[in-house]
Amino acid sequence: MDRLARRLRFLRPVDALTITFALFLSFISLVIAPHFSQWFWIICINVLASAGVILFAKIAAGVTDPSKLNEHPRGNPFLRIVYDWYPAPLIFLSFKEIYVIMQALGIPDRDNVLIAIDRWLFGVDPTVWLYQFATPVLTEILEIAYASFYILMLVTGFEPYIRRDYGKFNFFIFTFIYGFFLSYIGYLLVPGVGPRFTLHDFSALKDELPGIFCTDAIRDFLNAGESIPRNATNAIAMVQRDVFPSGHTQMTLIVIYLAAKFKLRTRYFLFVFGTSLIIATVYLRYHYVVDLIAGAAFMVFTVWTAPKLYAWWERFRTQIEA
Repeated sequence: MDRLARRLRFLRPVDALTITFALFLSFISLVIAPHFSQWFWIICINVLASAGVILFAKIAAGVTDPSKLNEHPRGNPFLRIVYDWYPAPLIFLSFKEIYVIMQALGIPDRDNVLIAIDRWLFGVDPTVWLYQFATPVLTEILEIAYASFYILMLVTGFEPYIRRDYGKFNFFIFTFIYGFFLSYIGYLLVPGVGPRFTLHDFSALKDELPGIFCTDAIRDFLNAGESIPRNATNAIAMVQRDVFPSGHTQMTLIVIYLAAKFKLRTRYFLFVFGTSLIIATVYLRYHYVVDLIAGAAFMVFTVWTAPKLYAWWERFRTQIEA
């Protein structure tokens, strides 16, 4: 065990987290294997990805003194940049694995429960009520804001990165990936498709909420990311079940919180775009309001537990005898 620990001391907290979640998804795949034809490939992908992270961490780290593991060492600049930022694209792979696993599980959608909670809280369906304020200009602005989701997190991480504050950068990226993984667990527990399918006619969305220049292109791009081909005739059967909690709300609130806490120069930009993005989740009919409430709760849990987990792993890997 001690030998294994010494080998793992080169893993950053985000590396250990990524491997842990890959093992979690592999375990689920193995449990449901009798009903899941893709289980073998999911496990293979996750094992290879985990091995790649371990190998890459050791090659890219270039540090032998455990007390200096949070420093940014010299080495191949390209390899180091890839290693620093690989969690960003890898999160999409986990997102797609969740999609495949949920299809195999066949858990019924819980939209009826989410709709009932919204109606109990507000007496109306919020997306229906908001329709009275819809204009092409507002739709265009909010669609752009909604599409800025990943950009906001990259901006938040990029500022400490270019300042060479790698300790803070590593904490940021760990918190973001941790938040994503928590939201994915929420999707597994409470699958739903959202009001654009249940309370509205998805095929009429372009006519009911038209934009000006970019809205249709952005919608098609986002739909493709959620496994909905353009002009799909049965989109509700294809779309990913990812409404509860609202990951957009959860992660955007994390961005705003971290930007304010660490006084980033971009914090005012992030606040304006982030607030617009959260409004867009309901206006554009992606989410129920209860999803946003859950997203806020998940955000609180994330920022409360992330520092504890991060610090625990840092203590673990720096206390191991080199």
